[in-house]
Amino acid sequence: MLKEFKEFAMRGNVVDMAVGIIIGAAFGKIISSLVSDVIMPPIGLLLGNVDFSNLAITLKEKTAITQAVTIKYGIFINTVLDFIIVAFVIFIFIRQMNRLQKKKEVVPVAPTTIECPKCYSPISIKATRCPNCTSELHTA
Repeated sequence: MLKEFKEFAMRGNVVDMAVGIIIGAAFGKIISSLVSDVIMPPIGLLLGNVDFSNLAITLKEKTAITQAVTIKYGIFINTVLDFIIVAFVIFIFIRQMNRLQKKKEVVPVAPTTIECPKCYSPISIKATRCPNCTSELHTA
């Protein structure tokens, strides 16, 4: 079982996936910092310093024995706004990366078959006679 696990763990696609996850987590931290430290302050300023995190509906008031029961919809609004901004920033980043990548040239592939002039079936380009209708092919 240990040998099978070692073979599984050392496969190229598993290692590639692990590297992708680690880089993705680090990239996620960069994007989160960009959103919270660079993009959100001007948005907060434009919205008049509104802090959604304090918005809540109190279902049961706090007592000496129990905590208050609240629905904190303001935190949910902040999370949704963060997600939308992060998704948009990633979209813009990936879009720019795709633009900067060099266009791969498509090399035309030489045909390997021709069409029989009598029965119109595909034939190897090297053939001198059609295998379907046995007509002789005139190749130049």
